[in-house]
Amino acid sequence: MVGRMCRNIRPLHNFEPPATTDEVQAAALQYVRKVSGTTKPSQVNAEAFERAVSEVAQATARLLDALETSAPPKDREVEAAKARARAQKRYAS
Repeated sequence: MVGRMCRNIRPLHNFEPPATTDEVQAAALQYVRKVSGTTKPSQVNAEAFERAVSEVAQATARLLDALETSAPPKDREVEAAKARARAQKRYAS
């Protein structure tokens, strides 16, 4: 079975300006939340949760640094406008 990507995790590759450390960290946090099934771990699991977020963020940064493309960089404002239009269409009932 193929699962759907968490809607809160946004594509970070090939944008101008490039993804920030905060964006990478936020994506890592969303991923770990989704996988663990919790937004706030218990005290006993907090260290493992934070370590996972850090490791996922580091792996994501390495991935983004290594990816290559011949496509022109995407404009953040244009992509944001497209996303708003899709949301408006989806929720306009």
